[in-house]
Amino acid sequence: MRTSQRRATPRDYLMCPPTHFRVTYSINPWMDPDKPVDLRLALAQWEDLRDRYRSLGHTVQELTPHPELPDMVFAANGATVIDGRVLGARFAHSERTAEAAVHRAWFREHGYPEVREPDHINEGEGDFAVTASWLLAGRGFRSSPLSNPEAQEYFGRPVIGLDLVDPRYYHLDTALSVLDDTTDSDVMYYPPAFSPGSRAVLARLFPDAIIAEEPDAAAFGLNAVCDGRHVLLPQAALGLFEPLRERGYEPIGLDLSELLKGGGSVKCCTLELRSA
Repeated sequence: MRTSQRRATPRDYLMCPPTHFRVTYSINPWMDPDKPVDLRLALAQWEDLRDRYRSLGHTVQELTPHPELPDMVFAANGATVIDGRVLGARFAHSERTAEAAVHRAWFREHGYPEVREPDHINEGEGDFAVTASWLLAGRGFRSSPLSNPEAQEYFGRPVIGLDLVDPRYYHLDTALSVLDDTTDSDVMYYPPAFSPGSRAVLARLFPDAIIAEEPDAAAFGLNAVCDGRHVLLPQAALGLFEPLRERGYEPIGLDLSELLKGGGSVKCCTLELRSA
């Protein structure tokens, strides 16, 4: 059933250009150091995403890349921002540890008064997804279950823990996307990425969710960003386009194939700065 057209709202995003992007180590199943990265193409794809946001009326601020931190392009992992409060990241792998301090420094330099260095491992919006009332929290590969009560106490909103079981979907944002963050009802997700109990929780919370099939999940189709109307997602996730249109959304396909070599796509490159 086709719903009425949705309304986009202006967003503020933080991104980091892939100036130093490369794959020289492997910390997820998508990373293969034997597969060369076309840096020029990666930068062009990233710029297309950035420019698309701006053409849709959104603000994009840019984090300065660091030559020794090739994964900084995946800016979503650096923090979670809700109501102007910043919960920083604490990375699971040593290769990315130094990114956390760079992100915290950026927020402090840009006037955010509350920036918390976490006690427990979390990888920002990689594993935290924001709905109108809740914080959905992925765990099992890259974020500690102990980060869930820490986030709940800091943000003052209920945290719902979801256990990830397929290493290909090592972050929540590879397996689930919030579409309408003004409600607690509209998401799309890939059930096999989650434990049986977590699948039951998702089915109870989101009975009308868009259920992704394996080819679209494997194309990182759930690593998407929605502004309330437009859904920016990998162009290869063709099976998601019509279900999104039926809900009144406008899907916009993008090619971020070079960045997928590092295990990320649209959402991984995009940290939302939610103001108070």
